[in-house]
Amino acid sequence: MATIMLIRHGETDWNVEEIFRGQMDVPLNETGISQAKLLAEYLQDIQIEAIYSSPLQRALRTAEIITGYHHVKVKIANGLTDFNYGEWQGLSREMVEQRYPGFYDAWLNNQLTKVPGGESLDNVKARSLSLVKQVIAKYNGIVALVSHRVTNKVLICALLGLNNSHFWNIKLDNCGITTFLYENRRFILDKHNDTSFLRSLGRPRLRDF
Repeated sequence: MATIMLIRHGETDWNVEEIFRGQMDVPLNETGISQAKLLAEYLQDIQIEAIYSSPLQRALRTAEIITGYHHVKVKIANGLTDFNYGEWQGLSREMVEQRYPGFYDAWLNNQLTKVPGGESLDNVKARSLSLVKQVIAKYNGIVALVSHRVTNKVLICALLGLNNSHFWNIKLDNCGITTFLYENRRFILDKHNDTSFLRSLGRPRLRDF
């Protein structure tokens, strides 16, 4: 039986400022590094067989910190990279609301098939789900996939057999862990958005952005 751990990367300044990140390579901030270290300590006694990461540094740095407690090398997986927000990347939420009011409203209501200049959630589903299928065919133990808010939320929907219209029904915090068991050819949700290990930071939860 394989276990898939979907892990969101630690905090960045753009998370705090609510700037669309997408495939722009934004680094972890100090809080994000602290979060990743607490995450690594939380996972230190778990026998992780493999760790895959998005190539973007906020996810890769999170994954590398986790490996400090495990004798595994991070595998870069392009299928885990963040959603391509196209023309929205680098813009604040307020700027997108002002410049693309119709598109942004459609995005919030699951009616936007593709972000201007970017990709669709279906694109994310195809590439990320392909990776998960490769992983369960290769491993029987625990595998950590370190990725991004959008990518992980799309994967959660897919593994639960839900379409992307349920994207907004899921909240996922920085360094949140969502765990699926794979048995009898079925993905079973075992834990969602576990951030219990971050309580010592005393930080309020950010909005789902």
